Amino acid sequence: MTQVKAGPEIVAVRPRRRRPLRAVAWAGGAALLAAAVTAAAIGFGGNGSGTAVAGRTPPATAKVTRTTLTETKTVDGTLGYGDTLTVTAKSQGTITWLPAEGSTITRGKAVYSIDADRRPLLYGSMPLYRVLKDGVEGKDVELLERNLAKLGYTGFDVDKEYTWTTREAVEDWQEDLGLDVTGEVQPADVVVESGPLRVADLKTTLGAGGTGPVLTATGTTRQVLVHLDVADAHLVRKGLKATVELPDGSTVKGKVTGVGKVATETGTSADATTTVEVKVSVSGLKKPFDSAPVDVTIVSAQREDVLAVPVGALLALAEGGYGVQVVEGGTTRYAAVEVGMFADGKVEVNGVQEGATVAVPK
Repeated sequence: MTQVKAGPEIVAVRPRRRRPLRAVAWAGGAALLAAAVTAAAIGFGGNGSGTAVAGRTPPATAKVTRTTLTETKTVDGTLGYGDTLTVTAKSQGTITWLPAEGSTITRGKAVYSIDADRRPLLYGSMPLYRVLKDGVEGKDVELLERNLAKLGYTGFDVDKEYTWTTREAVEDWQEDLGLDVTGEVQPADVVVESGPLRVADLKTTLGAGGTGPVLTATGTTRQVLVHLDVADAHLVRKGLKATVELPDGSTVKGKVTGVGKVATETGTSADATTTVEVKVSVSGLKKPFDSAPVDVTIVSAQREDVLAVPVGALLALAEGGYGVQVVEGGTTRYAAVEVGMFADGKVEVNGVQEGATVAVPK
């Protein structure tokens, strides 16, 4: 039981149930709250608020405002083009043409040439593993037909059956590429990857044999790789918005495209760090950075159209929970509030009106 002095009387007040406190923001949220609520415990009765004549004007005040609160976390990242893959040649013959490092190769374009015959790029999720010809059926046939259709060839159905109509389209394609017109496709005749390639590094030279590694490549989409502390991994998910700050201080928009499921430990046993890999795509990048260290600010949560006050305005109540000191002319009163999200030095509150003035103790 708490006793509160209100005027000449002492009123007995039954303790109020402690209001639950939501999870505080990512870094140091609990410490922030503890530091902010430093005033002596206040008790009051009646309907949860009390009025007292102010002995002096509060040292600082703030308005209860309606706003959008955003929780963020800033981490180190590396700008690049993502994971590197190796393209390998599997034909007898001699390398007669190679692309330039840094160049981009799209569907239907040559990745390299052997004996002056181009090896075009096709998009797909599986490599060719057999000769595609009349009577063959399977997903590899569908992959070939889908690519032919995207390249503008017609007269066949995109399905899993290699028919005479497929053969005619293949013959037209081979003729356009300047290849021997056979109507059949060997596994070594094409390069199959998931999308466009950006040549990173050449692994062979003109005149070399037509087997073995030819080049390494990446995707063409710029992305940032972040090694995020595993303790924070549950706060990041695919689709979250992010802001990437470049070395020159400019910023671009980003979005989380992947969160790794395997934790990796780095460093010495005495100072080891366990992280997961987070991928962030970027858009609007105009600076010619192939690779660069960057700062990534990830938006973990957001609350729109909420009432908020500075965190320093919170007071601990003797009967549990939190309140604020509302300033009304020459008097002040203590109002209990329920707290929500903490972000940007502010806290979401319920229990006070928009536009009210609250004290912010120093």
